[in-house]
Amino acid sequence: MKRLNLLLGILMAIAMTLSFSACSDDNDPTPGPDSQPELSDYHFDIFMTIGKHHGGMNQGEGTIVKSVNSLTADMGVIDIKKDGVEFIGENNTYSMENILKGKYYYQVPNSADRFTKFQVIGNSIRIAQEQIFEQNTYKVRGYTHAWLDDNTLIIMAANGDADKVIWTKLNADDMRILAEGTLDLPLPEGAKVFTASGILTYNEKAGKLYYFYFGKDKSGRGGKATSNFLTAVINPSDMKVESNKVNTLAGEMAGSAYGELMQSCVMYDADGNLYLAAFTDANDMEQGHLLRIKKGETDFDASYEGYPNADGKLLTIQNLGNGKALVYARNDAAGTAIDSYSHYYSIININTGTRERVSYNGQEIPYSGGRFAQRTAIVNGKAYIGVNTEKANPCIYIYDIATGKVEKGAEIAEGYQFDMIKVVENDK
Repeated sequence: MKRLNLLLGILMAIAMTLSFSACSDDNDPTPGPDSQPELSDYHFDIFMTIGKHHGGMNQGEGTIVKSVNSLTADMGVIDIKKDGVEFIGENNTYSMENILKGKYYYQVPNSADRFTKFQVIGNSIRIAQEQIFEQNTYKVRGYTHAWLDDNTLIIMAANGDADKVIWTKLNADDMRILAEGTLDLPLPEGAKVFTASGILTYNEKAGKLYYFYFGKDKSGRGGKATSNFLTAVINPSDMKVESNKVNTLAGEMAGSAYGELMQSCVMYDADGNLYLAAFTDANDMEQGHLLRIKKGETDFDASYEGYPNADGKLLTIQNLGNGKALVYARNDAAGTAIDSYSHYYSIININTGTRERVSYNGQEIPYSGGRFAQRTAIVNGKAYIGVNTEKANPCIYIYDIATGKVEKGAEIAEGYQFDMIKVVENDK
């Protein structure tokens, strides 16, 4: 707690020297009671990073989590002075990149020796269960995951030498290890190592796991992919690889190094078709792609492109229903650094590939800084869209999925980086 007190003291000092600017110069209407979503079963956790950099990839100087019951405009400016949880427990430090299901977070903490299940309650972290590694070992942030059902969680990653892909099945109730092993998956041709985690997802309607990965010529940031990424189709009951193919449509999938621990890269439509955010280095930019695997198929549909005429990298995708999706993308011409103010939100039609920037009061909402971020959450017919702007307070816009209407929500105080929103189930 000494570190928390120190950090909050620093923040209070920063806050006294900063003048908070409005998120928009428009006269914003006060939302009426009919526009308030029913959130009695949920609350929002807002993740903020201290320091100059955003918190993804363990950057920044500490993570503070603030729990709020609403993100509507009547919340005013949300701050963490005297009220927030440092993402540090009694015996461990926790990563911003995590798995959330219901009211619990799951992750490999910085000790890199266990799986941990915990809650953020009041101003503290409450450990529910922990499971020390047995056979397979994992690094903080360096793994991917999928849920087979509400109680069965699969963790997967490259092993320590990155020459094999390991997996562990956990009972999420008590964190018991149900089974673990190594995939029968050879290194791609010409590759020396696997990428750290890849992307794992379970297609419930197809009854199969899909694992997206690639090989590299060497370990570390200097390593280059030796081919377009591959798709392995896996039987979840025995973890046998049933199909393994190099795709011909895109170079890499979004979120390749850290799975979906921070950003949402995979979605499904009502028919069980799988959609993956991906990109290719082309024409001096990272050209975004939205790819599709039809239910029951093992490879991508070559006739489909859900994100045509990309102006840069496609980063996240979330299903809004009725053929619509919310995406976070980058205009590469406006900057490609992690903190560049070049990122924006669009609503896309996944059937036609058409898309439109999210707008408020007739104007596109401003560019946002932070490539590694997930400031969007979808619950009860609303999409909550966070923007970390360059010249104003960060703020939330609220998109009504049924009507397309956008209203301005709460603002976030300056003085730290706003990186993530999570929708967390309340204790009953």
